[in-house]
Amino acid sequence: MERVCIYCGSNSGFNPLFREAAAQVGKLCAQSGLGIVYGGGGVGLMGAVADAALAHGGEVIGVIPKLLVEKEKEHRGVTQLFEVATMHERKQKMADLSDAFIALPGGIGTLEEIVEVFTWQQLGYHRKPVGILNVNGFFDPLLRFLDDMEKNGFLRRENLNSLMIDEDASLLLEAMSKATPKAFDKWI
Repeated sequence: MERVCIYCGSNSGFNPLFREAAAQVGKLCAQSGLGIVYGGGGVGLMGAVADAALAHGGEVIGVIPKLLVEKEKEHRGVTQLFEVATMHERKQKMADLSDAFIALPGGIGTLEEIVEVFTWQQLGYHRKPVGILNVNGFFDPLLRFLDDMEKNGFLRRENLNSLMIDEDASLLLEAMSKATPKAFDKWI
């Protein structure tokens, strides 16, 4: 694993633990020699991840749609910044540049991004680890919902078990670096 895609909020949220966790992930990635691919913003949790990684000598690649350049206050200090035309291009470019995906707390965009790459894994479009850093139980409602999907026959337990979840960033990154997700056939 050379680069990890970090999905997180362009806001910091109300709990200071969210920002601390984002900075910790940036620092840990840099110290582990892992590059970061993220949404290119300089504010909120996005900015905290990027700033921490850069402060510790890490590679940070941002991908941001032109429409969001002003709204998300693109980070001008990153290693490389790609400006793309659409959100679809953003997500595809981020996926193409990454060897793994982690969601930190964030809003509906973060949810959409992590669910999309988890879906792509389930359908066999990639065999890259997908993880969630469950800071202060932030993702507990989503995890219960995914369990309900499985209980109701809409998600196979094998697929659900491939989603890597931890409350500790260092443990999650370590597990993801050792993971080799298998190919799934959703219809078997």
